[in-house]
Amino acid sequence: MENWSLKGNYFEACNCEAACPCVFLSAPTDGECTALVAWHIDQGNFGDVKVDGLNVALAVYSPGHMAKVKWTVALYLDDKADEAQRGALTQIFAGQAGGHPAMLASHIGEVLGVKTAPMDFRASGKQRSLSLGDIAEATIENIEGQGGAEVTVANHPLCIAPGHTLVTARSKKVRFNDHGLNWQFSDKNGFHSPFNYQAA
Repeated sequence: MENWSLKGNYFEACNCEAACPCVFLSAPTDGECTALVAWHIDQGNFGDVKVDGLNVALAVYSPGHMAKVKWTVALYLDDKADEAQRGALTQIFAGQAGGHPAMLASHIGEVLGVKTAPMDFRASGKQRSLSLGDIAEATIENIEGQGGAEVTVANHPLCIAPGHTLVTARSKKVRFNDHGLNWQFSDKNGFHSPFNYQAA
């Protein structure tokens, strides 16, 4: 298996009320979950293939309790990636290369497709955002805690970025339309944190 590692920042936005109960292995607040997850890779490699500065996104539909049902997903790769980089990112985020993405992939029941798209990932102050061409857009903003501090969640059992504390947020706007899935919402749950993944 190829040696690889990635580090950067991620955020997610879903249709649950803040804060999303799914991370505590509880049922989603609306009975099902629709989510957009975005990763910006600050530094990464898959063998000799460098993937610094590239973005990846995953659209997720879970028809019930996320730990008890299989997810339907669509994977999106940055159109700035060349063929080798696309191959590397597909192997990693499809769970074929081991590590934490393989654990996430174990929840997937159906992959609707893998596409490249123009991606603009931004992290500025209390906001995180992603635009995905005509397919999707999402913006979240930190929930303000006591004294203006960040509200955080640590050691949650269902996590995108193990070993990191989540910052809780609310969505300003989330829109997705592809593969026959169409959702749009605002003022719902968001999370963000750094992430580090590597081969097992």
